[in-house]
Amino acid sequence: MGETKHHLVLGELEDFLTGETIEDNHDERLRQKVARFLVEQKGYDKTDILPRIELTAVAGNKKALLRIDLCVRLFDKAVLLVKYGPGSIVTRTRCAMAAARILEPYQIPFVVVTNGIDAEIVDGATGKTVGNDLSSIPDKKEILERFDSFEFAPVPLKKAQMESRVLYAYEVDDACPCDGNICKL
Repeated sequence: MGETKHHLVLGELEDFLTGETIEDNHDERLRQKVARFLVEQKGYDKTDILPRIELTAVAGNKKALLRIDLCVRLFDKAVLLVKYGPGSIVTRTRCAMAAARILEPYQIPFVVVTNGIDAEIVDGATGKTVGNDLSSIPDKKEILERFDSFEFAPVPLKKAQMESRVLYAYEVDDACPCDGNICKL
């Protein structure tokens, strides 16, 4: 993806989950904090969490490659999507819900929107807020206990197309021109 130009680059750091060397900046430090929290406080294995997943958003004849910050997968199913964004998290929920409806062919059960400090946890099936801080993120034990109750309901094609447009509008049309996490195709 593109080069990030609006961050103060502090050097390089080792990704907590993968061991890869990545750019060190304030946003990345907060993403790493969330990943570490999921492992150390919520009981997920590093291998349960996929960082920096690429996702294509389409709006008519326009396409862009975006990055999903973190996705927790258990039994080969995405169960929790984490969308990080600096500053206020108030306007990020709709975009994260859209991503949770197109990343997989089914609705991901939990969506977390966070700035690394505050968080909103949303039930993917109902769209209702079920928690308002990082500690409210369901831990691995809870997810495993509830796994059989998750519907993993297929997202109809028309709805997925509309969600992709929403994601494009929020993440591409409204993006900072120097955002290196977006690549228009």
